[in-house]
Amino acid sequence: MKSAEIREAFLRFFEEKGHTRVASSSLIPGNDPTLLFTNAGMNQFKDCFLGLEKRAYTRAVSSQKCVRAGGKHNDLENVGYTARHHTFFEMLGNFSFGDYFKRDAITYAWEFLTSEKWLGLPKDKLWVTVYASDDEAYDIWTKEVGVPAERMVRIGDNKGAPYASDNFWAMGDTGPCGPCTEIFYDHGPDIWGGPPGSPEEDGDRYIEIWNNVFMQFNRTADGVMHPLPAPSVDTGMGLERISAVLQHVHSNYEIDLFQNLLKAAADAIGCAEEGQPSLKVVADHIRSCSFLIADGVLPSNEGRGYVLRRIIRRACRHGNKLGAKGSFFHKIVAALVAEMGEAFPELKQQQAHIERVLKTEEEQFAKTLELGLKILEQDLAELSGSVIPGNVVFKLYDTYGFPVDLTNDIARERDLTLDEEGFEREMEAQRERARAASAFGMDYNALVKVEGETVFTGYQGTQGSGKVVALFRDGVVVERLKEGEQGVVVLDRTPFYAESGGQVGDCGYLSANGLRFDVRDTTKAGNAFLHHGVLDCGVLEVGASIEATVDASVRQATALNHSATHLLHAALRQVLGEHVQQKGSLVDSQRLRFDFSHFEAIKPEQLKALEDIVNAEIRKNSEVETEETDIDTAKAKGAMALFGEKYGDQVRVLTMGGGFSVELCGGTHVSRTGDIGLFKITSEGGVAAGVRRIEAVTGAAALAYLNNAEEQLKEAAALVKGSRENLLDKLVGVLERNRQLEKELEQLKAKAASAAGDDLAGSAIEVKGVKVLAARLDGLDGDALLALVDQLKNKLGRAVILLGGALEGKVTLVAGVTQDLTGQLKAGDLMKQAAAAVGGKGGGRPEMARGGGSDAAALDQALALAVPFVDQGL
Repeated sequence: MKSAEIREAFLRFFEEKGHTRVASSSLIPGNDPTLLFTNAGMNQFKDCFLGLEKRAYTRAVSSQKCVRAGGKHNDLENVGYTARHHTFFEMLGNFSFGDYFKRDAITYAWEFLTSEKWLGLPKDKLWVTVYASDDEAYDIWTKEVGVPAERMVRIGDNKGAPYASDNFWAMGDTGPCGPCTEIFYDHGPDIWGGPPGSPEEDGDRYIEIWNNVFMQFNRTADGVMHPLPAPSVDTGMGLERISAVLQHVHSNYEIDLFQNLLKAAADAIGCAEEGQPSLKVVADHIRSCSFLIADGVLPSNEGRGYVLRRIIRRACRHGNKLGAKGSFFHKIVAALVAEMGEAFPELKQQQAHIERVLKTEEEQFAKTLELGLKILEQDLAELSGSVIPGNVVFKLYDTYGFPVDLTNDIARERDLTLDEEGFEREMEAQRERARAASAFGMDYNALVKVEGETVFTGYQGTQGSGKVVALFRDGVVVERLKEGEQGVVVLDRTPFYAESGGQVGDCGYLSANGLRFDVRDTTKAGNAFLHHGVLDCGVLEVGASIEATVDASVRQATALNHSATHLLHAALRQVLGEHVQQKGSLVDSQRLRFDFSHFEAIKPEQLKALEDIVNAEIRKNSEVETEETDIDTAKAKGAMALFGEKYGDQVRVLTMGGGFSVELCGGTHVSRTGDIGLFKITSEGGVAAGVRRIEAVTGAAALAYLNNAEEQLKEAAALVKGSRENLLDKLVGVLERNRQLEKELEQLKAKAASAAGDDLAGSAIEVKGVKVLAARLDGLDGDALLALVDQLKNKLGRAVILLGGALEGKVTLVAGVTQDLTGQLKAGDLMKQAAAAVGGKGGGRPEMARGGGSDAAALDQALALAVPFVDQGL
């Protein structure tokens, strides 16, 4: 069976068992700060397992795209050198949310794997592991399924702690967890390796192909296991692994999914296809890079973008090792689209964008390599001994992206070695910093968990009635709040919008006879709305009926900005291109902020075009239409999903301008585009590599912005004794006069420096046949001192010169050495000493160097270093 057939068979099998087919989620986990990338099929269902979200189904099946290349889950360094490690892979999974449990999960897995109707694997080739104390699972396998005891293996706590086992799964240190049972395929005695649990288990004979996780307990911070009221099932089977089994090969790189990619990689590089590890690296990395870019990740120096950059550069480096000349990596995207574009249409849609991003990064990496080589050459020139220090290797690797293996190659050519231990110490320190900054230690039991659902009535108005269904104080459930206490109120119905999709939560107040609760923010927990605030007066109890009042003016101002964001998004795609994707947004009552993918600064004429398009849509005053529908129908209408928003089975489609903008959005909006009034961009700039940000204002805030600009214009005109009408001419005149004065000043400085040079030349002293001149010239900048040093070198002949001066609290130093002395004395060495004396740094060429510092009081001491420098150096 081909991989695509296996994928479809799996999905169809579980659909026949009552599961809902759920599309793969993005590789960027939605609203999950604990993960760098989606790395398992269960990620998108995490809130279902935690009890924070309820869906229309209790059984699901999916083929989830996954990446393991950064953070806690990182297979990057093994890729290309083992048979089964990948940065990108597909995880086939079936899930039960409080529905079926161990018996059905086990029998479903066995039927799909062994039935002739499905995969038809020989039963005697399959081995099974269970957690050592999971007698229930063991009995199901042996007594009901019929697996012989000799092919059953109990695995205990083999990782050094209670419940730390290959057969016990946990979401984190706390939260849902439970035993798991794994199915292994035996490739036969001609392949080395032992069964699971044996000393030879790392061999390739017995390969894990399926894992059934039974979420049976909730582990609290004290380590106690509490039985879950609704046990659930999370399973996973790697598509690449099962494809290798069914296609009778021992390496994932030999399956049909990889054959065309390996050929395309070899063609792009211009090398033979001979199973080289480097070629496997390239074929693997084109998958992870392309899928990450398609999901909105762009190369950068931090976070997800940094991991993507590392993968791209690793692929380029391995291509170079195989003899690639120029850019090649982006040329393989077409083969990937041909192979996987049908199952993942985002690849087809984004192909041109993916190719452009990869090509740009390849070209940038070529420049980086060139820069890294220059820096390495400088470090090697100053090297004493035959070992390149670990901190130098790490600096090249971490700061400049210079591959360690390339540093090693260069070192080998010069009979040098690397301080590998020192490099590893630097790497471990970096890992510790990354671990300290990560959020993997989240206590899932600390999350506010609310049963039930809050009905949102805010689309109809800003007032409504509701009943208090839960109260929290300091994250703990309470029955009442007293006057002056801060807390969280959960209602059965509310007009308050809860923060999501970039729109901030509503504020306002809750009231009843004798009480008032000031709502300062509104958020979500699952399907419940949390009203955060303080009880201004009275006592608020669970079960109380209250009136909820949203601050209507704040809501309306927020709605103007949110609706304008949708118009801006559509305008950006029209002006800049379809590659524009939202990367984040913030909408409140004061302004809107919109982050999007684009590779260069927006030109002034493009900014004007954006404003013109948005304001034209505002003036049309078209009705803003909303429709509730299912997600597939919405996508068929061309609706775009907004970054960071989580969508259920039913979605809200917002249409503006008769189809000018069609997006999925649960936020609050204007009734007609004309309500926005006016749209004005206030700033545009870069926030990360390939990500731009536009900030803008609307309505009254936009009018206030223009009024303020008008006042500033009047003040500027008054300063140059002009008016609005002739301000530009006046400014041109002022600037021209200023340039003329600067030119005259430079001429005067040059004359003064020339005169000073004549005077200074006579004060040079002779040290071992060399004229040495060190002088303090306050008030001159670096360029003036540099010109003076050049002049003095011509006057003095064989000489070493050090000039310094203080200007506006800073010290500037320039050192010069005549050409005939640079074999023995170098200006850069003198500058390092002098700059260090004034609390700064400096360097340069052997004949000329510049530097500076902040300690003007030590300038004379620094200048005094010139004579001993010459005396000791000759």
